[in-house]
Amino acid sequence: MFLGFDGVEIGLIIVFLCLFAGILSGFPVAFALGGAGVIAFGILAALDSSGLLVHEFVDRGSEGYQALLAQGIPEIEISKFTYPDLPRATEALFPGGWELAMDRNLGFIVNRMNERVFAGQSIETLLAVLMFVMMGITLERSKIANELLTTMARVFGPLPGGLAVSVVVVGAFLAASTGIVGATVVTMGLLSLPTMLRNNYSPELATGVIAASGTLGQIIPPSIVIVLLGTLAGDLYAAGQEIRASAAGCSDALTYLGEAAVLSVGTLFQAALLPGIMLAGLYGLYAFGFALYNPQKAPPVSLEPVGGEVVTRSDAMRWFVLAPVALIGGTILAAQVGFVGSQSLTVDSFTDAGQAASLRTRVSEQCQASMIELHGQEAWDAAVAQQSEIDAAGGVASSHRRTAEELETALAAKIDDAAPVGTGVAVLLVLLGLILTTARGVSPTADPKPLLIGAGGLLLGLLADIVLIPVTATSGQTFVTLALPMAIALYGCAAAAKSMSHNDLIRVVFPPLVLIIAVLGSILGGITNPTPAAALGAGGALLLAAYRKLHEQQKSGVIILATSFAVIIMILIGINFDLRITRSDVPLEDQIAFYAARGAYFFALFGILYACWVLLRSSVLGPVVRETAKVTSMVFTILIGSQILNLVLISFGGEHYIQSFLRSFEQEWTAFLIVMLVLFVLGFVLDFLEIIYIVVPIVGPVIYGGTYDPSWVTIMITVNLQTSFLTPPFGFALFYLRGVAPASVTTGMIYRGIVPFVLIQVIGLGILWAFPGIVTIVPDLLPNN
Repeated sequence: MFLGFDGVEIGLIIVFLCLFAGILSGFPVAFALGGAGVIAFGILAALDSSGLLVHEFVDRGSEGYQALLAQGIPEIEISKFTYPDLPRATEALFPGGWELAMDRNLGFIVNRMNERVFAGQSIETLLAVLMFVMMGITLERSKIANELLTTMARVFGPLPGGLAVSVVVVGAFLAASTGIVGATVVTMGLLSLPTMLRNNYSPELATGVIAASGTLGQIIPPSIVIVLLGTLAGDLYAAGQEIRASAAGCSDALTYLGEAAVLSVGTLFQAALLPGIMLAGLYGLYAFGFALYNPQKAPPVSLEPVGGEVVTRSDAMRWFVLAPVALIGGTILAAQVGFVGSQSLTVDSFTDAGQAASLRTRVSEQCQASMIELHGQEAWDAAVAQQSEIDAAGGVASSHRRTAEELETALAAKIDDAAPVGTGVAVLLVLLGLILTTARGVSPTADPKPLLIGAGGLLLGLLADIVLIPVTATSGQTFVTLALPMAIALYGCAAAAKSMSHNDLIRVVFPPLVLIIAVLGSILGGITNPTPAAALGAGGALLLAAYRKLHEQQKSGVIILATSFAVIIMILIGINFDLRITRSDVPLEDQIAFYAARGAYFFALFGILYACWVLLRSSVLGPVVRETAKVTSMVFTILIGSQILNLVLISFGGEHYIQSFLRSFEQEWTAFLIVMLVLFVLGFVLDFLEIIYIVVPIVGPVIYGGTYDPSWVTIMITVNLQTSFLTPPFGFALFYLRGVAPASVTTGMIYRGIVPFVLIQVIGLGILWAFPGIVTIVPDLLPNN
């Protein structure tokens, strides 16, 4: 024992000392991580060769160890932490010599780089990082924050603490559209802080609310932190549950849990939605409460009113509340009674296979006891009864090809069950109706005739769908029948859009809001996974930035708008028509739809290239591409460097030592609380990337291998990392803000201002701990992609 410490403990100390020294050396973090691993391994190899490092472990050949195994205690739960009185044995830190350990490390490095960086399953998800970064930087360069802050300050300024509340709203908005903490904090610090100080706002409140709101990009989707953490969390959850199932005596996690141990980034986006909104709401409530308690430190500010007509309270209530509620509520009610619903007549050529039992029942006695403890006796008895019925019927019914009569019967059943109004038509009518009602509320004194004509077109389209379009109608017939009513409705919507363009709030908020809904809606709704959604966001950000730039130059943005419509047309055609042109028998309408979609695709491609040319000519695209390449390269280089450091820890048993220590606690929450405290402290000195790629893989098999919901565990880690961004004296958001704050704002003011928001973060963590349903309710309600 060297200095009274176990060899593994000495190894852990040396590794972390080398890590902190590398970070403090000033070298880029990505290279400091790999260098720290190499230097630490060299020091450990030298000490091990001299015989100074000895590892002490439980003697597996002792009678006490064998007696514990005979009692049914899993091997993974037996360690010197849980049973300190067991006989010990000793060995060198590198039992086979440091040369063998280095050879294994080199092999593991190649394999891990191939799995996690170059060709593994997670590489497709990691591509979303590049495109989300590009989306965020493009929107930031398009000066979206400038207009949002100005407009929101006009809206909320007259309220007590209104400027602070406007910063929270814009911070949440930018988090959902950019997700980049540093850029958001710097931008809001440059734009909002001088205005707030000029209007006699407390420097502490101003700096605190800016720093805290800027970090919402860590938790509100599409969060880069969640993408990176999610690629690891899925593997850690699967591995942790396999270990848990093995300890329970079961063959695999599917048998023990009754379901696959799967966690996707899309599910994590769904889980993060409500916690992000909750934190933003807590920030806004604190700012408003602070203003009420200290009105002289956060006074109401009368700024230039938002452009547009003055809207009375009754008009606002009628058109912004009652009309949308009637439209949406009426549609939901119609869906509940079966008037609106699916009209799909697709019939599978094969029947469904029979349903297996809810749980596997042919398991060992130990696994059975563990499954009863997990699922309950009632669930086990139900599974046994189901399996008995299946066995009595001769086994699970297999799938078979339907006969012509069976196909006709299934089709007739589909026709009978179809709703009179299709879901797609209903959604389209509601969206167009919301445009008309919003326009009326924005300009209540404008001529209502175009809007009434548009509303008439919507009613005509609804009647046409009910009366003239049978359930068996093809997509082409539906398109032709609805063409005239939709043209009338679009005439009214065009007039509505022109009316709404005079309102600054809608003009500024609507375009990025559509982009956010398109990106997040496709992920949260289970339509696609984050990578295609990120590509849609990056392309939409380019179009939006190009349109803004053309507007600044007083040039026409018709091509950009036409490109947006071309993308919409492609999506609608792809949803409603069968575009498999290589089929033996292709109807004429599908051929027309295919070539229309193809033409829309080529035009959309031309439009995106045109947008790139506009941004390149305006000296915007070059910086965007450089910043995107810089951030993405940093992420992947840190990933490689962190793998080197992790493999050094694994080579001398450091990872197993830490996991054994965490498993030694009887209560699962104790180990999880320790991990959260360690992550919180490490967040003072390490960036979230180092924590995700170094610390989380070490503790992951323990915290993801218990009974806690994996999405809840991941969101708790994410909020914890967000808290570390704010905590003095090393919070990164504080340094970002210090760099742009005027000299009159001292570092002490920034530190004092952020303390209430750190407490809010801790309260938020406590709320999520006490009410985990806040995290899990959205994934339970929405479909998984």
